Amino acid sequence: MTVLNGKGVLDGIAIGKIVFYQRKGQEAVKRHVENTEEELRRYQDAKEQEAADLKKLYEKALHEAGEKSAKIFEIHQMILEDIDFCDAITDTIKSERVNAEYAVKKACDTYIQTISAIDDPYLKERAADIRDISQKLIGILTNSESDTFTSEEPVIIAADDLTPSETVQLDKSKILAFITINGSVNSHTAILARSMNIPAVVAVGEELGLKYNGNNAIVDGASGRIYIAPDAETVRLFSERREAKKAEQEQLHSLKGKKSVTMDGKEINIYANIGRPEDVEAVLRNDAEGIGLFRSEFLYLGRETYPTEEEQFQAYRSVAENMQGKQVIIRTLDIGADKQADYFEMPKEANPAMGCRAIRICLTRQDIFKTQLRALYRASAFGNIAIMFPMIISVGEVRAIKQIIHAVQLELSGEGAAYNPETKLGIMVETPAAALISDELAKEVDFFSIGTNDLTQYTLAIDRQNPSLEHFYDAHHKAVLTLIRITAENAHKNGIFVGICGELGADLSLTETFLRMGIDELSVSAPCVLPLRKKVMETRMDR
Repeated sequence: MTVLNGKGVLDGIAIGKIVFYQRKGQEAVKRHVENTEEELRRYQDAKEQEAADLKKLYEKALHEAGEKSAKIFEIHQMILEDIDFCDAITDTIKSERVNAEYAVKKACDTYIQTISAIDDPYLKERAADIRDISQKLIGILTNSESDTFTSEEPVIIAADDLTPSETVQLDKSKILAFITINGSVNSHTAILARSMNIPAVVAVGEELGLKYNGNNAIVDGASGRIYIAPDAETVRLFSERREAKKAEQEQLHSLKGKKSVTMDGKEINIYANIGRPEDVEAVLRNDAEGIGLFRSEFLYLGRETYPTEEEQFQAYRSVAENMQGKQVIIRTLDIGADKQADYFEMPKEANPAMGCRAIRICLTRQDIFKTQLRALYRASAFGNIAIMFPMIISVGEVRAIKQIIHAVQLELSGEGAAYNPETKLGIMVETPAAALISDELAKEVDFFSIGTNDLTQYTLAIDRQNPSLEHFYDAHHKAVLTLIRITAENAHKNGIFVGICGELGADLSLTETFLRMGIDELSVSAPCVLPLRKKVMETRMDR
């Protein structure tokens, strides 16, 4: 038996045969061309095809791995359209009079060489993205078949590394685990593996070689160990551990239909976050008590024009009806920062996370906002909808929103359109400003929802998407928890409910803390609902 060590990405045990992922070679040989216009046209056609492919990958990732993972392909789309990257390719075609695939390879190599010289994990991840995009472009230009993986039985996939596009295209039913020579626990592929709930071990090193292809192995995602050609006793021990985990999952399923109540009788609502109407299936399957965050950005991203009122209405209505009376809290559009749509024609900003985003766009482009509000209010006639506004920092913003809502309601009434005039209105508390004036804000709305992701990054002044700052980023920082406590106290003081819809809501080490603060609702990704309910049911508050 041989034991290899890497970095575990997701806790879990897989037992099966190792099969190496084999890529088909893609030639990008340099050729002189006379007709550069034809090469530019080939490049543009390839770009359009890749953009269409990325859209399909986004949809597949969204369905199988959730919104956070799907965003990877939005980043790829942005890189594909990046002006500097595109100019490097077209300039090479025109100035050197070479074929498009070679120009793509040259641009890719230049960017990766520049980035690799900088010791920054975040930039290194961008290098992997550029390589993935370039490989796909070259494959389209050379008419190379896409890499495929087929297996009659589920196997452990081994590779030097896997790109996000390769990972998401694999048939999940045939994958027991991923093991890779390179990679990191923060890579996009690792994020996908976690979201797809597939055990993975990365950064095993060159010891993981083709000589192990076809060998039986055990992958322990918790420890990051791989046992190749394990003896009978090791197989028995890990089989027992795997069965224990399976029994734990069955116990979680037995909690469906039960209330989320502590041992001493304190009840809390456990809701789910969704990014698209299709996600309702997972919400119901995991027995969430409602939807605490329905992100409406999906209607605006990955398209070339604004969504119509009717498109929005149908999406909101379908979710409200499918939830059969359970509350659905819909957040108005949160475009900006890391979520960009070209047709909004937003000016370039040096610091978009601090720029014109979310409610700031809505209040400065009221035609867009009114269209969404009309759709939301029309949908309110078909279910238990509440509306939530992001990035609020002042009472004046809330009052301005109410004036616009009043105008929308008058319009709908004049048209004879059905809507619920008692629709609950809430705000996201995701800035220190909102938390510190939450006593005043609570007098204006029906509920608060604390967005802990942004609240943490704005409180700590740390970009939460920059992995090179990971060791500085502390989501449990006393300042963050203090702002959450202040917000909860001011909500209850003014008779409104308060929830949490950020990632901290699923942090089981903080569940009791949140319960003691008086948080009324925790909204998490659908797979986290039952583990969170179990934690609540095992907690005592009277000691």
